[in-house]
Amino acid sequence: MHALPESEPLATDTADNRRIPLARPGRGASRRRRAEILRVDHAGEYAAVHIYRAQRAVFEGRAGHEAVAADMGEMQAQEAVHLARFDALLNAERVRPTVMTPVWRLAALALGTGTALMGEKAAHACTEAVESVIEEHYADQIAELKDRDPALAAELSAFRDEELAHHDHAVAHGSREAPGYDLLSAVIKAGCRAAIKVSERF
Repeated sequence: MHALPESEPLATDTADNRRIPLARPGRGASRRRRAEILRVDHAGEYAAVHIYRAQRAVFEGRAGHEAVAADMGEMQAQEAVHLARFDALLNAERVRPTVMTPVWRLAALALGTGTALMGEKAAHACTEAVESVIEEHYADQIAELKDRDPALAAELSAFRDEELAHHDHAVAHGSREAPGYDLLSAVIKAGCRAAIKVSERF
């Protein structure tokens, strides 16, 4: 998944039917596009850290949930590494974070807390939904950047591998057995995609 302004020309990768953005015309276009990528990826990792933090806090306070609390803590730590890298890139390249950061923090904490209170499988369903969107988003960026910015593409590839591992872990631990799985997954994915569009532009 990758969101772009409506005026953006698009190409279709016939291998997986994902839309891959074409290079923008005009002076400074490459720098503007890189700033969009860093801003939206920073927002995504920021939200992921807070989702896992909220889920871990709920499970740590409930007897018998030590294992899932540890899982959420481990995934939170991995997302924090990604976030720190994007923090460094934003600072080095003087790219502002999205103005929606405070909103995403509250939304992520609410999503993490709410799904954890619904139970372990619902928390895993949240992980599966979020990570599936992030993985697709990274895949599109990697395809876009692999020729013109291979160093950043390589970093995103490493992050994508970890997001896929989180996704697969969630599926293996019963995410698709969560109550109301189809609706829950659809709502979370839609929210993630909308947040990506907003963060990229603002």
